[in-house]
Amino acid sequence: QVQLVESGGGLVQAGGSLRLSCAASGRIFRVNTMGWYLQAPGRQRELVATITKSGSTNYADSVKGRFTISRDNAKNTVYLQMNSLKPEDTGVYYCNAEVYIGTIYSGDSWGQGTQVTVSS
Repeated sequence: QVQLVESGGGLVQAGGSLRLSCAASGRIFRVNTMGWYLQAPGRQRELVATITKSGSTNYADSVKGRFTISRDNAKNTVYLQMNSLKPEDTGVYYCNAEVYIGTIYSGDSWGQGTQVTVSS
């Protein structure tokens, strides 16, 4: 089992910044790619950014140049630095981890989510 706990959400004005953190615990050695997903009001959960264990990153087009995902493997923590925030970035941000047993993908773990609200 891998447990994920997010923190760092809140209320910010448009143009502001926030930094989200996600701490993983449990069977960390099974975690490969980690990422952040956004569930905006009335919409499905969507990918924001992912990062592999070796540091390769992937971003949604809507956040490229504004958001930066990073990872500290020693602390089992993934971060999302969000700059130049827009009202459309509002929603619940979920941390995700892909869990493997050996080389076999065994499923995803999700955090409880953290609310980000960007006011115009």
